[in-house]
Amino acid sequence: MNPSNHDFLVKPHLITRGLRPENQETPIHFLEANETPISLTYRRNHFPYPLLSIQSYFLTIKGSVKNRVTLHYNQITSMPSRTVTTLMECSGNKRAYFDPKVFGEQWTEGAISQGNWKGVSLSTLLSITGVNNGAREIVFQGEDSGVKNGQHVQYERGLPIEKALDPNVIVAWEHNQKPISPKHGFPFRLIVPGWYGMASVKWLKTIRVIDHPFSGPFQTDDYVYYPHKEQNKGSFPVTTNRINSVIQQPLDRQILKPGQHQITGLAWTGEGIITSVEISLDNGATWKTAILQDTPQKYRWVKWSYSHVFEKNQDYNIKVRAFDSIGQSQPDKAFWNRNGYGNNEVSQINIQIE
Repeated sequence: MNPSNHDFLVKPHLITRGLRPENQETPIHFLEANETPISLTYRRNHFPYPLLSIQSYFLTIKGSVKNRVTLHYNQITSMPSRTVTTLMECSGNKRAYFDPKVFGEQWTEGAISQGNWKGVSLSTLLSITGVNNGAREIVFQGEDSGVKNGQHVQYERGLPIEKALDPNVIVAWEHNQKPISPKHGFPFRLIVPGWYGMASVKWLKTIRVIDHPFSGPFQTDDYVYYPHKEQNKGSFPVTTNRINSVIQQPLDRQILKPGQHQITGLAWTGEGIITSVEISLDNGATWKTAILQDTPQKYRWVKWSYSHVFEKNQDYNIKVRAFDSIGQSQPDKAFWNRNGYGNNEVSQINIQIE
C-alpha cells in the first residue's frame, strides 16, 4: 500500500534541550507568522510544572502597600484588560554559540517566540492596593519550586518600580486568544515586554512591594552577567533584550541550485525599534541593505528578506546584522559571560551552490 501524500507533510516539533525539567526550543525556520502557535512556543523551566486549578487560585498583593488584597481568578479576569503583542526570548538564547563554551541549556536560535497576551495592567492592580512612599521594587513569586544549591526555593523575580508601572506590564490570563496553557504559566503570568523571559514570571501567585533591592537567587545569582570565568568582579544584572537577528532561510550548510534565492529572517530589540538590517554574502567584506517586510513596532520582531542570484560551484558565508532607533547594533563577537546570557553577535550561515 502506497502512503498518502499527507504522510510526507512536514510537521514541526519543538527541539528538546532538557526533560527534567522540560526545556524545549522552536525550530527557528518555522517561525513564519507574527503570532507563534502555542504548540511551537518555546518552554523554559527551572523546576517541574505545578498543578493548579482556577477554583482554588488566588493572587495576593502585599508588602509596602496601603491595602493588602487577595483576589480570586474571576475577580481579576473581570477587570479592564489590555492585549500586548510582544516577543519573548530566553536570556540564554544562542548560548550554544559562545566561545569558549559555557554550561547551561545549549539553546541555538529558537528560545524565542511572539504572541498576544491579554490581561490587566500591573499598575491597575497596584492602584487598588496603593503603594507606600519609598517603594523601590516589586517582587513576583511563581508557584514553581524545587531544590537549588541544596535549598528548597520558589521562583521569584523583582522589577524596578519604574518598569513595573509601565502600562504594558500586565498580569495575563490569555495567550493567543486562549487561557494560558499549563506549560506557559496558567492561570496567571506576568508579561514584561522588552525584558528577557526570566522577568515574565509564570504561575504567578504573590506580588510583594518592597522598599529595598531584591536579592533572591534568581535575581543576584542567576540572570547576572559575569564577565570573568572565576570571579564576580564587574557583574551586572540581565534586563532588557539585546538587539539581535537570525537567518531562517536558507538553512546552515544547505546545498542549493544556482539561481535566485531569497534569504529571510527575523530581527528584534528590547527598547526602541529595528531601523535596518544588513546582509553580507562575502564573510563581512561588504554589506547590503535587506528589505523589512513589516512596519517595525516596539517589542516585536520584524521580518526581513534579501534576494540574490547565486553562482554555480560557489560557497557563500552569509551574515546578518540589525540596527535600532536608539543607536544599537550587533557586535561581531558576543560579550562572553560565564552563564551564557545575551548572545547577540552577528548571525551567520554557510551554504554551497552546486
